[in-house]
Amino acid sequence: MISLRQRIVWASLLGSAALASSGAFAQAPAASTPAAPAAAVAQADNAAVPKAQHKRMDPAQRMERMQERRTKRLAALKDKLKLTAAQEGAWSTFTAATQPPGGPRPHMDRAEFAKLTTPQRLERMEARRAERSAMFAKRAEATKTFYAALTPEQQKTFDAETVHFGGHRGDHDGHRGHEGQRGAPAPAKG
Repeated sequence: MISLRQRIVWASLLGSAALASSGAFAQAPAASTPAAPAAAVAQADNAAVPKAQHKRMDPAQRMERMQERRTKRLAALKDKLKLTAAQEGAWSTFTAATQPPGGPRPHMDRAEFAKLTTPQRLERMEARRAERSAMFAKRAEATKTFYAALTPEQQKTFDAETVHFGGHRGDHDGHRGHEGQRGAPAPAKG
């Protein structure tokens, strides 16, 4: 996969080559040509700064942004489902039960984890797996209960709007490009 930085560098180099071959830089001295790739790399480095800053976002800010996105997605889903007044209670129960746990997740520092013995690490991992499994069971039950309260047409809408490909909403090809689509047959040779 080509990174954003590589794309910018290649686009800059191709653009520079196209301009140079069209004669637009015919009067420029030859010594300035090597500066173009360096400028493109500097520009790509500057473009990568916001991406690096995103990774360093405060966990509280990240949770707030995730909650905002979740709220927007749920509002859009509710609009598409066209719920009746009788279904509002089921919707409220569903959204409350599927709410992610509040506050920061329990996190163990890598150094602390490394100090544990192998059986202790396995016990911690097993406890975390059990917690995730219990949360999943709660969400699954709430979803099934809400789904049962929907009409067949609403169920079709719910199915279409909540399907996930590759673990990411809208990631239909699993980051592999259209040719590497999971589950898709190989393109016909013609």
